[in-house]
Amino acid sequence: MTLANRKLLNKVLLAIVAILIGTVMIIPVYILVKVSFSDPGEILTQHPTLLPHSFTLEHWQEVLASGNLWEPLKKSLIVATSTTVISILVVSPAAYSIARMSRKVKYIFIITLFLTKMFPVVGIALPISITFLKWNLLDTNLGLILANLIGQIPFMAWILVSTFSSLPVDLEEAAAIDGGNKLQILMRIVFPAAGQGIAVAAMYVWLNSWNEFTYALYLSLTTRTLPLTVYYYVQRGGFFQQAAYSTILAIPVIIVTFILQRYLKSDYLTGAVKG
Repeated sequence: MTLANRKLLNKVLLAIVAILIGTVMIIPVYILVKVSFSDPGEILTQHPTLLPHSFTLEHWQEVLASGNLWEPLKKSLIVATSTTVISILVVSPAAYSIARMSRKVKYIFIITLFLTKMFPVVGIALPISITFLKWNLLDTNLGLILANLIGQIPFMAWILVSTFSSLPVDLEEAAAIDGGNKLQILMRIVFPAAGQGIAVAAMYVWLNSWNEFTYALYLSLTTRTLPLTVYYYVQRGGFFQQAAYSTILAIPVIIVTFILQRYLKSDYLTGAVKG
């Protein structure tokens, strides 16, 4: 077998594996959406079919008219977006500073970040809820945002330290020679060049905050987040309403991923340093 044929075979095998993985990931989502739009008689049978044969908006109408959607959706959007924005503003400069330290000091910081992720969320949710009760932060968006930041800031810092460490120092030296001060170098050179890593970190932090359940369970008493609402419907056994709520829960995830994926370019730094 020639080298060209071997490369072609590897590409074909890689494409087949990618299609299989994509199919395995898409099928559960497809079934979820199908159930949310199907008549009960089509699903609650001994041998339900994979392809849809009927279509109804009844389950979605029940969800939209229940009064249990818009407030949880609003709260989840506010908490997830605020957590992401605050994390970026706090972590980006801190991660850059850590990345420019000596390797030994940077290693200590990274190990410390890993250690903070070893504590189970359940173990710290109760002390946090007691503290927030004293601060009158229970059942507030601010309390849930602060709780999410506890777990998301170390996670984002771990990603961004690696991102800033991979940026060539030559970029900053060239900008300094051209007369740029430290703030200008950070805002015009470093942070834009690290845009890919920041986008990845922001996407994961937003998804983690959007899907966060434990803190929401402890800190949300009257106004629930959307994952909590889905959980309560699971407990009640509303099979088709569960599917509709879960589909709605997945829609913002698809939108945010679609928006941020345009920043995920492998050649982001191509040509950034010349000579």
